Parts: sequence; C-alpha cells; structure tokens
Amino acid sequence: MATPRRPRSLPASARGRQASVPAAQPSAEEVALFREAVAGAQPIAPSGRVALAAPAPLPIPLQHLRDEQAALAESLSDDVDVDSLLETDELLSFRRPGIGPDVVRRLRRGHWVIQAELDLHGMRRDEARESLATFVREAQQSGLRCVRIIHGKGLSSPGREPVLKHKARAWLVQKNEVLAFCQAKPSDGGAGALVVLLRAPPGAGGGRR
Repeated sequence: MATPRRPRSLPASARGRQASVPAAQPSAEEVALFREAVAGAQPIAPSGRVALAAPAPLPIPLQHLRDEQAALAESLSDDVDVDSLLETDELLSFRRPGIGPDVVRRLRRGHWVIQAELDLHGMRRDEARESLATFVREAQQSGLRCVRIIHGKGLSSPGREPVLKHKARAWLVQKNEVLAFCQAKPSDGGAGALVVLLRAPPGAGGGRR
C-alpha cells in the first residue's frame, strides 16, 4: 500500500504574499443591510462628557518683572547740582560717603580692570540718559565692578560745550550702583571718558577683577 503524501507547505515568499492580500470590501447588499439595521439608532447624549479646562498660561519670570519695575521706577534728573557733589580736585572725581579717597586714587591708576564700556557719542540727551541707566544697572547685576562711560569732549557740540560730559556725571551720582568715578587716564580716553566703580552684587566679594 502506498504511503500518502504530506501536503507541501508554501514557500516563505508565497506566505508573505498571501498575508498581504487586502480584506475583501463589503458588497452593496451588505452595506444596505447595515444601514437598515442602524437606521433607528440615536447618538449618545453629550451630557456625560468631561470638559477639559484650557491649560493655564506660563508664569512670567519673577526676575523679568523686577527688571521691568526697576526700569519704570528709574528716573534720572537733568537738574541735579552735581558740582556740589564732586571732589574739588582737577579731575572732578566723585565718591559716595564712606568711600575713602584712596579708592578714587586706585581707580584713577587703573587698579580695577575696565570690564565693559558705553559710548554715548551721537546719542540725543534722552537716549543717552536711558542708555546709561540701563548699562549701569545691567553691569552691576552681572557682577562687573569697573566700567567706562565715553561721553566725548564736546568739540562737535554747538558752542563746543561738552553737554554729555556734564550730564553723564549728574546721572551717575544718582545711580545707587555707583560707588565712585573719575576721569579716565589718557590711554583710556582722558577728558572724554569716565571710569566708574560699581558696587559688588549681594553675596559677591569686592576684590580686584
């Protein structure tokens, strides 16, 4: 008696082709029967749905608010009698009460390295005042101790009067961040610039930078 043959399995490639055959689409008769079956169905009432609240807006960084408040509160006057606050030396230096004269001498000699500068050339008075106030505030917040303000000598001003030179001094004495300032050395701008010593930020040392 002959041994029955086992059914031969399909090759792997053929099986793959079989598996990829798409499902048959329903006939028109099947679609019509389905539509007839659901013709009387009613949609579920939305009363049981949960309404999700809109996400809360991101909080505004506290430091950003503080900076805006500081900018709004900052008001430098052009009418300050700065001459009465300056030292009577030939360079008209300035130092806060409690700051010794040796600090101004060291500042004038370049004891502190100039870490940043602001050039006021070509600015209108209002623009220069705002730029100086912002520059000093941000420099002190960044931990800088010594900066330079370039105001020019006023040689191109009407009447050759150094308007910004006098205004820059008046604005600086109103800034609490400023401890002292003096005319720059000739190599750092001479009569056309001021070297300014700033307070150390809270928690920082006051050493030479």
